[in-house]
Order: sequence, then structure tokens, then C-alpha cells
Amino acid sequence: MEDILRPIYQERASQSNTLGVLLIEKKQKLSHITDSFDVILLVVVKEAERPVFIKHYTYDNKKAAMHIIAEEQLQEWLLLGTNRKIFEWLHDAKILFDRNEYVANLKTELREFPFNGRKIKMGLEFTKLIRRYVDGKALFESKQFLDAYNHVVHSLHHLARLAVIENGLHPELTVWHQVKKIEPEIYKLYEELVNSEETLEKRLELLFLASEFMIHSRTSICSVHLLEVLSGKEHWLFNEIMNEKELIPYSVDLVVLLEYLIEKHLIDIVNIETKGHGVYHRCYQVAKKLS
Repeated sequence: MEDILRPIYQERASQSNTLGVLLIEKKQKLSHITDSFDVILLVVVKEAERPVFIKHYTYDNKKAAMHIIAEEQLQEWLLLGTNRKIFEWLHDAKILFDRNEYVANLKTELREFPFNGRKIKMGLEFTKLIRRYVDGKALFESKQFLDAYNHVVHSLHHLARLAVIENGLHPELTVWHQVKKIEPEIYKLYEELVNSEETLEKRLELLFLASEFMIHSRTSICSVHLLEVLSGKEHWLFNEIMNEKELIPYSVDLVVLLEYLIEKHLIDIVNIETKGHGVYHRCYQVAKKLS
């Protein structure tokens, strides 16, 4: 297989813009990892007109796909977790070409998962968790139980991913398999939600109570990255937070997260006068007790 594809990847490896070429073969029982293709050629380039470019090939009644990924796009996926297969690919791949050990160093960094990287990923995962939890609870209180159930399933998934990250690992596609070993309490919550013979309303009520405790116990450590950035200034307008480079990945759910942290007394509100009588700019600062 590798011999047949060699002319294709060697052409890419000869280009100075190419950082690495990796080969991922389909595992018999896990064809979803390679999107049912027999082989994936992953080519990482320094720069590209398009962040992702994909070509499909056929050979010997088999099929292959070449994914050409810009380094910036790859780093974004690794940070935000928006392409979870990429972790599997990098973990399982055979390195065919590696310029200046770029791929080897990347794999080492993923394996060791430095705390700063974990800190950011915990913050982002926690933000998604809070959004799902808050929206789900609002739906539950308005007796929209099926919609609330959907949010609770997602919130438990974020909680599970968070537990994996806390333990210094990257959440894989089989996150519940990981969590069952790492934090069985969360796995048990998921089982109770799905398999319990209680009414849906009762199941949700119990889940919200249990989840609230688990979320509360993680609030401080999962807010470290956001609070560190915000401590860089006395106070912030909301738009300033939205456009701060390090905080842009939080933006979609930032309002919900800020309100939650205000409720937990980790962020204070600062009112600053405007030209309008009795109207103030609502600003945010790290709680004085923390600074």
C-alpha cells in the first residue's frame, strides 16, 4: 500500500512548505476512524491558500484520501477539539516524512500534554458544559423534558471530556470508555440517565443535582485560564473580552460563562458612568478576593 502511494507523498515531501507526511491505515473494526477509507495520507504544510484540501484516490479496489492541512488549522483543531479524529490520526500514524522532527515533537507534546495546554482546554470544555447545563436546567424548569434531556446528555459528555483532560489525557472518540476507568462516578451518572426506570422528569431532577456538585467542584480549576487573562487589566468591557486574542475561542458561550462566574463570586461587576444619567457601562474584573 505504502509503495503504491509513494509517488504521491514523495511529491509533497519534496516541497519546502511541507512539514510532515503521515500514513493512517484503517483498523478492521474501526473504519470510522478513517471515514471508511483504507488509508489516509495526512500532509501538514506551513502555509496554504485553503486551510484544508482533500483529494480521493482508488487503487486495487481500495480507496485512499489525502488531507493537506495548514499548520494553523491543525493547531486550532488540537486546541479546540473540533476535529476529534485528528488526535487518533496523530497517535496511530506512521511517519513517512518529518521535516526537522516537526511531527515527532508534535506527538511528544500531545503525549505529555503540558499543563498550559490542559488549562486552556479545560476552560473551553467547561464553558461548553456550563452552556449546556444552564440551558438544560431552564428547559427542565419550563417542563420541556425531552429538550432538557438532550442538553443533559451533552453536558455529561462535556463533563466526561473534562475529567479526561484533568487527568492529563486527550479525550478520544471513545470518551466513555476512557471515563469508565478514570472517573466511574460520571460514567454511572450517564448510565442512570439512559437506563433508569424512573420517569424522565425524575431522572433529570437527580442528574441536575448530581451535576451541580460536580460542576461546582471544578469551577476554580477550570476558570484558571480565563481569570489569568482577565487579571491583566483592572476591568474589561464585554467587547474587549470578546476580542482578546486568547479568549476568542470562548466567544460563543462567553456571556453564560461570565454570568456563572459572577454568581460564584469569581468575577465582579464594575459600573462605570456613561454620558447618560443613571446609565453605566457594565464592566468585569477578577474578584478582589482572588487578585
